[in-house]
Amino acid sequence: MSIDLKAAQNFTSVLSEALPYIQKFAGCTIVVKYGGNAMIDEELKQSFARDIVLLKAVGINPVVVHGGGPQIGDLLERLNIESKFVDGMRVTTTETMDVVEMVLGGLVNKEIVSLLNQVGGKAVGMTGKDASFIQAEKLVITSSSPDLQKSEIIDIGHVGKVKSIDTSYIDLLVKSDYIPVVAPIGVDEKGQSYNINADLVAGKIAEVLNAEKLILLTNIAGLQSKEGKVLTGLSTAQVDALIADGTIYGGMLPKIGCALDAVKNSVKSAHIIDGRVAHATLLEIFSDQGVGTLITNEAI
Repeated sequence: MSIDLKAAQNFTSVLSEALPYIQKFAGCTIVVKYGGNAMIDEELKQSFARDIVLLKAVGINPVVVHGGGPQIGDLLERLNIESKFVDGMRVTTTETMDVVEMVLGGLVNKEIVSLLNQVGGKAVGMTGKDASFIQAEKLVITSSSPDLQKSEIIDIGHVGKVKSIDTSYIDLLVKSDYIPVVAPIGVDEKGQSYNINADLVAGKIAEVLNAEKLILLTNIAGLQSKEGKVLTGLSTAQVDALIADGTIYGGMLPKIGCALDAVKNSVKSAHIIDGRVAHATLLEIFSDQGVGTLITNEAI
């Protein structure tokens, strides 16, 4: 069998480039929010699973937090339950919450666990209700009415925000060499379940774990300038300025907000990366160029 010397040299070059990053991040925690096309496309699902298991194999501790909006929408449609949204958030009735728990805590969570285990990982799935480790409270939406010149409180049901997170459950799994896979469902002191935005949960978990990195997989190339160029190597002050001048607006604001909050509260860096690129997680962590937007307050 002939040896493709050029391919072999390219392979060793990639490994050589990755080495200092592997050494730098060994023993660190990286929280990855998994969503978008990476959760739907079969090849991307496999590459994501391999990325996470490889991180664990080289001594990095990944914690996966996942979404599942499209899967929830599909099942609601099949059950003839209407989907309604307010400010981009799904109105979650008691009936809808049952579906959310079924899809996020069951179907999607177990599929991700299975993918990771199939490629040699040791993954454990959970929701925030397990050991009540994500304490939640109801999210209140206030809408201003120009006509009435007053604010109106809109009830969007069982949609919550993170009140507190007990890290002991995740710490126990990580120390036992497992990969935690978290569905973003929280619980209050009365045992009531809440549907929480996965980006928010990922950001808060990264904060309380003092994570090295928060990685948010998206369906875009990263944060872009008005000219369409991907911006990276940004400080929190620069991101605040981009929000102020209107470069960042609309649907990107909540995701950017999660990244900013994380970096302002103990997380070393946040990354908004293109989940449509195979092995995007490894490319962002272990290569000089990366595949998205890096936000940090450290010198680059």
